[in-house]
Amino acid sequence: MVRLARLREALSVAEGDPELVRSQLQAFGRQIPLLYFILIVNTMAVAVTHLGSAPAWLSIYFPGALCALCVIRCVRWWRIRHRPLTHDKAVPELRKLIWLAGIFAVAFSSWSLLLFPYGSAYEQAQVAFYMATTLVGCVFCLMHLRAAALLLLSIVILSFSTYLVSTRSPVFIAMAIDMTLVGVALAFIIELYYRTFAGVVHAQRELQVSQEKTQRLSDDNFRLASIDSLTDLPNRRSFFASLRALSEQTPAAGGGFNVGLIDLDGFKQVNDIYGHASGDLVLQEVGMRLLALAEPGIFFARLGGDEFGVLAQHKLPNETLVELGERICETLGQPYRVAGNVAELTGTIGWAAFPEAGTTVQQVFERADAALYVGKEGRRGTPVIFSTEHETRIRRSSLVAQELRHADLESELFLEFQPIYDVLTQRTIGMEALGRWHNARLGAVRPEEFIRIAERTDLILRVTEVLLRKALDEASRWPSDLYLSFNLSAIDISTSPRARRLVDIVLGSGVPAHHVNFEITETAVTRDFEQAHCSLTMIKQAGCRVSLDDFGTGYSSLSYVHRLPFDTIKIDRSFMTDVDSNSASKKIVKSVLDLCRNLGLECIVEGLETSSQADVVKALGARALQGYLFGRPMRASAVPAYLQTMLGQGDVVET
Repeated sequence: MVRLARLREALSVAEGDPELVRSQLQAFGRQIPLLYFILIVNTMAVAVTHLGSAPAWLSIYFPGALCALCVIRCVRWWRIRHRPLTHDKAVPELRKLIWLAGIFAVAFSSWSLLLFPYGSAYEQAQVAFYMATTLVGCVFCLMHLRAAALLLLSIVILSFSTYLVSTRSPVFIAMAIDMTLVGVALAFIIELYYRTFAGVVHAQRELQVSQEKTQRLSDDNFRLASIDSLTDLPNRRSFFASLRALSEQTPAAGGGFNVGLIDLDGFKQVNDIYGHASGDLVLQEVGMRLLALAEPGIFFARLGGDEFGVLAQHKLPNETLVELGERICETLGQPYRVAGNVAELTGTIGWAAFPEAGTTVQQVFERADAALYVGKEGRRGTPVIFSTEHETRIRRSSLVAQELRHADLESELFLEFQPIYDVLTQRTIGMEALGRWHNARLGAVRPEEFIRIAERTDLILRVTEVLLRKALDEASRWPSDLYLSFNLSAIDISTSPRARRLVDIVLGSGVPAHHVNFEITETAVTRDFEQAHCSLTMIKQAGCRVSLDDFGTGYSSLSYVHRLPFDTIKIDRSFMTDVDSNSASKKIVKSVLDLCRNLGLECIVEGLETSSQADVVKALGARALQGYLFGRPMRASAVPAYLQTMLGQGDVVET
């Protein structure tokens, strides 16, 4: 049974192996026409030599019919040699080839045997030579299909050897034995070649599978390296690779492109209030919204955190850029559903054009970042296109940063102090220290300018330390009922060691800790709520007081007031400009004052410049006031005189 199964396998098509079938068909597309060419040429040669010795039907008609069939089959194979066939069509084609191999073997063997008795010994030798050479040629042409080659070999060898043995001629018997031995050898060669061929096909298939697997892994690695896993947008690496490619193509092709940077306004608050998991959901939604806006030539990417990039691969007019930016801002400004609540975010975009804004990737990216910064300073939720004005700002910022980095801060930084007035006691209860910088090259630099640049260049820690020591040194000579209020940057409380350093400076100054009040803005708190809570708690535990400055201008949240250890809230000066004429401003101020009373917090109203403003806020219940009405910022040397002349406290000021 096993041998029968092997025989059946040897004489059949490998139907269950599509790759092998396809490879066999491809090989035959080149070899079958050659097989028919061998048959036609050899048959015509034998037929011509037997024209005078054999009957016409054997020397002309029979071989002519066989050659005609060969021509027909040759033409058909020639036509389909490059035509791709499905597996379902290829298998029947190979089966047909096996049957035709058997039929042609019987037909040509019969013609040869019928022709063998005619003619002299030379013609008989030619017929024998014809059978041998044609057999070998045809077998080699059919070796890719074992069944066809073995069937052809078996029919020819058996029929011709049997005939030669039947002649009882020792010469012919010897020829029969030789042909049989050659046939057996050919059978082994066919088997070995077929197995080798099948093995090569399978190896190629395995190699292809391995290559496909490698390609998939490569694609996966490329995806991991180039695609942001959270939003499915291209990541920072992919974004800069595209930028570099475009910057290299642009000089040769002409034109240019636009780079945009998008920053989400208010995302930090979503993380702090609802948690990072909800923040991730918001980022996923942002990614989907940006993908929906993508179109040919517009490329979005996530650069990290809540910062995204957009690349217009063909430079757009400013009007089109503004329109695109407004569409992006409008899309990002739609409400987000988070943890059963609705979060409101906005997106600010800074645009820069290559090569106008910069001739390198780094330059154009920095210009887009500068435009974004301008937008976040005063035009949140809108697109901003980089201009020469921004270039001037950049140069100025670079110059200020350079001077600040090399400045003698101990001699160049100084303080001015602004009084905080208590309307009940009609006395100054505190002085807010305001940092000032006068540089030999730049002259007087506005505080908001050098503080912002110090924060961006990580020089703020040095600035804070120098100013705090100077402020404490001045406060050590003040009356015992006068406290110092000092402003901190977000970076000052960004780590626990930095907060610890502030505490150590206070404790080593000789000024009682409870006479020191640190002010921090809402924006600084929202950068990293958990770290802010940790740092402010450390400061509070050391005995210092903590105030929330500029309340109402940032991302106000009652959770910050409730969860952070504040002693005081300072209402921003922006509400004071029309508090005496605008009922809305008055209601806001009253609400904050009521909130502070309910939470047991002190409240300072800053920015008062007129008596009417002061009268309104006093009527609303405000007690601690600050503004030009009660004293402008003054140098430290002017504080004693101010206390003497304005509040009668000079007798306790040490000079």
